[in-house]
Amino acid sequence: MMQKWTNTDPAQVRIAFLVFEDFSNLCMANCLEPLRAANAVTHRHVFDWRILTLDGAPVQTSSGIGIVPDGALSSLTSCDYLFVHASYGHITHDTAATRRTLRAAASKAVTTVGLDAGPWLMASAGLLAGRRATIHWDLLTAFSERFLDIDVTRARYLRDGPVITCAGALSALDLVLALVSAHLGQAARLDVEDQFIKDTPRGGLPGVGDPLVGRALDLMREHVEAPLPLAELSRRLSCQPRTLDRHFRRGLGAPPGTVYRHLRLSAARKMLEGTGLGVAEIALRCGYDSPAALSRAVRGRFGTTPTELRQRTM
Repeated sequence: MMQKWTNTDPAQVRIAFLVFEDFSNLCMANCLEPLRAANAVTHRHVFDWRILTLDGAPVQTSSGIGIVPDGALSSLTSCDYLFVHASYGHITHDTAATRRTLRAAASKAVTTVGLDAGPWLMASAGLLAGRRATIHWDLLTAFSERFLDIDVTRARYLRDGPVITCAGALSALDLVLALVSAHLGQAARLDVEDQFIKDTPRGGLPGVGDPLVGRALDLMREHVEAPLPLAELSRRLSCQPRTLDRHFRRGLGAPPGTVYRHLRLSAARKMLEGTGLGVAEIALRCGYDSPAALSRAVRGRFGTTPTELRQRTM
């Protein structure tokens, strides 16, 4: 399937996180931090979220961190995604009242997402009947034996109609990166991914599952200061330039030259926003012949000058 490189006019995405006592804060962080980063790198408040509990009372994470929610689940009127997040002690949360409340809340959401042990509560509420689903892999056997009307599958995350189920903390990162690309495009996903994933072959990641594209991205990131000509990039990858172009267009929705320039300008933006380096030095480090060349590229990408871009974070 052809991917979309950018979405220039994304609608706001409303998200509600329903958390239960002893939920995994690592799993939650792997959802919230990429969403925050997506808003930051695009300078748009596309993802908007609230944290809710069943009754609006505070809860503690599995590591004892107290969480004061934004409200009770009953305050939810509508949302694009309802994340149901339970971890340890999920059986104690599986009550008749929880099932009724979940069914009512799911009717107000476009998509309901189960995180970690959350799919158990969704299944008990009848939200997964007749669908494919996954859960934290420690619970797979018990889950399949308890809910015979669900096609239980060992996977990082699965979408089936209006529901998504997700296996756990690392899988949550994969899932949210996929949501970023779905709503903002692959360009934003690459920028967000680059903030969280280091020294990992990107070719194996969901969304950039083409090994050739993954190896090419690694080479591009390694050669920001002295960009490789596309012919040399193709030679190092043992493929023809047109083959590389085809893989990039299919996997990322843009030709390799566009992606390479994007990565270089993203590196320049991070230096402008996070260091005191001068524009001339940043231009040199990002493969531009002069500060003027970098300024033109920054204006074309971000609609502002390097100085103004730097001042946004001051």
